Amino acid sequence: MKDDSSAVATSDQIAQRSRDVAWYHPQLAEVPVAAREVLEQYSKIPADEIEKHVFSIRERAWDIWPYPCIGGFRFLQLHLPTTVQYPQILDRIKRGEKLLDLGCCFGQEIRRLVLDGAPSENIYGLDLRKDFFDLGYDLFLDRETCKSTFIAANIFEPSQEVSSALDGKVSVIYAGAFFHLFDRPQQLEIAKRMATLLSINTGSMVLGRHVGNVKAGRYDHVTNQGGHMFRHDEQSWKDLWAEAGRETGTEWDVWVEMQVTSRFVKSGAHVAEGSRAMQFCVTRL
Repeated sequence: MKDDSSAVATSDQIAQRSRDVAWYHPQLAEVPVAAREVLEQYSKIPADEIEKHVFSIRERAWDIWPYPCIGGFRFLQLHLPTTVQYPQILDRIKRGEKLLDLGCCFGQEIRRLVLDGAPSENIYGLDLRKDFFDLGYDLFLDRETCKSTFIAANIFEPSQEVSSALDGKVSVIYAGAFFHLFDRPQQLEIAKRMATLLSINTGSMVLGRHVGNVKAGRYDHVTNQGGHMFRHDEQSWKDLWAEAGRETGTEWDVWVEMQVTSRFVKSGAHVAEGSRAMQFCVTRL
């Protein structure tokens, strides 16, 4: 599961799936256009039933695990289609290359790809909790038609299923709101694991987004898991991939961009000073 939350839950709140927390939104303000198009055109849900349908799925997901991205309906914000690489990625999947959505949650980015013409059988989703895959089928009403492969696994633990299906076979890995969940040593292990998942062909890539900071360093974890995470600036992100390259015998071109978004305009209890939205694309040379 991927998440870019803005609050820390206590163990009691998690155990009780409490809705009395800052990151649980009791109402759905709106469904973003990109997600609404998927629900209307792909899932064939009547326009006037979408909000009720989404809310129902969110409530069931919250009772599985109260991630802030679920509580705040942020799973409806589709980011992959907004990247400059998206047209190229669509073309590559149509030509038979494979994409992995790492930390895919309900597979919402996957369904957008399929709506835009990508063959679902060329797309894989990986997440910790299988329950979210089942909710994805219920959210998008495609249990019988979606041919994407969803694998429940931990990226840090050996998995024969993941290795046999994906090692050296993936052209694109999308990692949205994923790296920032972890401290730097874990991020390095993820980058190295990605190097084994990706095809050895020049041009295979990892792209995504996460929360960065103008001052790279270790920060208190702002998800309901507690602990710490490492937030990058442009140089520290490049340094991470340079180190991963040295340890795996690979070379990478690293593009990264830091952006100020409305969410990070003000610092405070839930937003660290200097926070930025970081977009990146790391390409094998």
